[in-house]
Amino acid sequence: MVNEKLYKTIIYIGLLSSLFISSMVIYNYYKTYYSENTNFNEESVFVYIKSGSGLDAFKKQISTFIKDTSTFNNAAYKTKYVLNIKAGKYEIKKGSNNKEIINSLRFKNIPVKVIFNNLERIENLASKISKYIEADSLSLMKSFTNKDFLIKNNLSNESVFAIFLPNTYEFYWNTSADQFRDKMLKQFKLFWNSSRKTKAQSYGLNPIEVSVLASIVQRETPKVDERPTISGVYYNRLKKRMRLQADPTVVYTIKQEKGFDTKIRRVLYRDLRIKSPYNTYLNKGLPPGPIYMPDISSIESVLNLENHKYLFFVADVKRPGYHIFANTYSQHNRNKRQYTSWLRKNNIKR
Repeated sequence: MVNEKLYKTIIYIGLLSSLFISSMVIYNYYKTYYSENTNFNEESVFVYIKSGSGLDAFKKQISTFIKDTSTFNNAAYKTKYVLNIKAGKYEIKKGSNNKEIINSLRFKNIPVKVIFNNLERIENLASKISKYIEADSLSLMKSFTNKDFLIKNNLSNESVFAIFLPNTYEFYWNTSADQFRDKMLKQFKLFWNSSRKTKAQSYGLNPIEVSVLASIVQRETPKVDERPTISGVYYNRLKKRMRLQADPTVVYTIKQEKGFDTKIRRVLYRDLRIKSPYNTYLNKGLPPGPIYMPDISSIESVLNLENHKYLFFVADVKRPGYHIFANTYSQHNRNKRQYTSWLRKNNIKR
């Protein structure tokens, strides 16, 4: 009888122990994977995991947003996430549990919108892009001017700026400099379809040359409706093997000498003698690269240039942003008087 009672007691204790152990296992499992484990007040936060991040760096970074690091680390080990830490931009929502956080870090790399336009130099582009993606401006510049890349694509340090078409794009934050560059080249080639190439060829130009000319046209006028007319002027001058004599290229050469933050309101006669491959008063043909990042409307204005006989133009002071056009030099000089008088009247010397 005693043995029977002892046996029942042992069974009972065993059952209680098993139940306790099972409860602890279930509790630990729940706490490891399903218990809320965020430590911030915002609705969500973004985590930027750098390429090549080691385990220690990752733990240090994620600990800022986690309430209980021990359960998170336990979950990360058990799911083997720590063996494959992925670079990128990830969102952690307030109130998430470890399983949800790990799933976000594993599968939900968030694309970032990359927007660029109205840039004067490729260095400005590199600086701009480095604010959107992981690659820094130095690595971007090295990629843009990589010798093998330039040779393969018949580009130069100056002309490569033309392949970057201003727009809004999607990239993953952890995009490398080469990946960014290569995608931009792909987009450039897609833009230059057979129709656009045929138009460019009809004017004796290739896509890069169209972009270079478009950059000058855009700097000449902010008026989109006038750009085809100005494009026609420069095309006429190119056909006649005349120098373009485009003031924006002179402004660019001045900035090359004095710094690109220099403010210039007037081009002086002495500026026309500055020696630079960009100075179209000294050199025939197009500059070696764009003097600005032309937008699509400027490129289209060159491809759809106005057919006329104008060879000259000067700013129209009665219609700011617009110009007066002329066929002959004598006519152009008459048109210039209203502009030079306006400069003197407003005391604009530089």
